[in-house]
Amino acid sequence: MSHPADHRSTRRVTLPTGQAVDVLSVEGGEARTTETGLHVCPQCASQLVAPVAWEQAGPHEWAVTIQCPNCEWWDADVFDEATVERFDEELDRGTEALVRDLLRLMRANMEDAVERFVVALHAGAILPEDF
Repeated sequence: MSHPADHRSTRRVTLPTGQAVDVLSVEGGEARTTETGLHVCPQCASQLVAPVAWEQAGPHEWAVTIQCPNCEWWDADVFDEATVERFDEELDRGTEALVRDLLRLMRANMEDAVERFVVALHAGAILPEDF
């Protein structure tokens, strides 16, 4: 939670899409921990937090803007390279899981379409002029 004594600053970040957003930083509020990983939302515990933007901020640091699609929480901060590498590995694992799920869904949809086609074919509902 923010307190009245918090120090707030704003900086403009340009997203990969070219859109510019103002990022509000609050110092003195709740401490941000990376122990659970940047992919975990501190507000709702969703493991779907994703980067909105990131750029190198120093030789071993990255400025990263992240957002939770579940509760719309977001944060912009500078993180060390090891933390960002772990985040990137988590993103890779998530991408692999999404691709596996997509392939399963595509196969199930195709099986359903083939089954409906066969039923329609046997029922005489498909005519040469349908092609």
